[in-house]
Amino acid sequence: MTTATDVNQPTLQPAAPTGRRMPWPVLLLVIAGALALTSLVRIITGADGITNVSQMSTALQLAVPIGLAGLGGLWAERAGVVNIGLEGMMILGTWFGAWAGFQWGPWTGVLVGIVGGALGGLLHAIVTVTFNVNHIVSGVAINILALGATRYLAPLAFEGHQGGSAKQSPPVDSLGHFTIPGLSDGLKSLNDQGWFLISDIAGLLGGLVTNVSWLTLIAVALVPATWWILWRTAFGLRLRSCGENPVAAESLGVNVYKYKYLAVIISGGLAGLGGVFLSIVANPFYLEGQTSGRGYIGLAAMIFGNWMPGGLAIGAGLFGYTDSLNLRGGSANVHALLLLGALLLLAGAIWLAVRKKYVHAVITLVVGALVFAWYAGTDEVPNQVVSATPYVVTLVVLALSAQRLRMPKADGMQYRKGQGK
Repeated sequence: MTTATDVNQPTLQPAAPTGRRMPWPVLLLVIAGALALTSLVRIITGADGITNVSQMSTALQLAVPIGLAGLGGLWAERAGVVNIGLEGMMILGTWFGAWAGFQWGPWTGVLVGIVGGALGGLLHAIVTVTFNVNHIVSGVAINILALGATRYLAPLAFEGHQGGSAKQSPPVDSLGHFTIPGLSDGLKSLNDQGWFLISDIAGLLGGLVTNVSWLTLIAVALVPATWWILWRTAFGLRLRSCGENPVAAESLGVNVYKYKYLAVIISGGLAGLGGVFLSIVANPFYLEGQTSGRGYIGLAAMIFGNWMPGGLAIGAGLFGYTDSLNLRGGSANVHALLLLGALLLLAGAIWLAVRKKYVHAVITLVVGALVFAWYAGTDEVPNQVVSATPYVVTLVVLALSAQRLRMPKADGMQYRKGQGK
């Protein structure tokens, strides 16, 4: 926890975040190892689609709304407010973005969609911060309210317009895309060579510079911006102190209510921006049910990332990639990834054995053997398994990362002004 001097002096540089974090060299080594195993699996199985440019480009597009929802959850929970209502705020973003977008242009839709999500955040802040209602109850209520409100408003706003109906808005103009011509073509050509590791890295990088929406660029920039604001400014230090120990923060002169309100409103705006991405970029129209639980997956990505922007981005990318398997050669690619899963489990068993956790190592090895047997005994996986892959990965990742998590100490706790006196 910070000292009194840290909170009271805005000119003082806050200390870097502490906790059980993986050092950057180790993290980069793990990522490189995972890419090498993926490349090996691609060569063995012939499933070139798992790392081609199109697959990575689709994965990036699917990861953006999940990442934005996760960022929204991070802002709220760093201030001590659990935001289960991210799904509802995304729904508000999809509706308001499309409603304003088809009438006044896509960029106006972006701004109005952010406002729509922020209104959901404001409601959540009023209920949880001012009236001290249980955060989970409030979030669930906002999800239900947002769904009901948009179902009621959609026929009133969209019927009678060309391309509109009770469940769908008229089409919205595109925000535009950009491709870096020479670099994109070169990376695609390199990816087509099928070389070990080099072609896979080219496919990953090619997906980042090919047919990318301007809103994607903004979303990616919000990740380091969030880190800088929350961990390198006095504003962020005060906001995080509200999520760690609001009583101590209040005793040092921090207006806890103000920071909680700001954090939850920003949270709603970011979730609303994720909804805008779905209704303007991913699809050029609002469609009932198009969030498909991405608000909840965004919350899972935030938890996987240990309430840190960088980890959240990795989690969103992982979930976006598994979701993209539904759209591009799903069955063949998921079948190939069974072999990757078996190899990763084998590596995990070896690591656990080195650390003398023999029981865990044996269990991991047995699970890996079962996964390999599934891969070796089949030529493809059922379509139902492909559709369920993103959600299964969400559960597995959360289960494996649960032991290293460290949430803000006062996250979800009720707080009243002056309660420490």
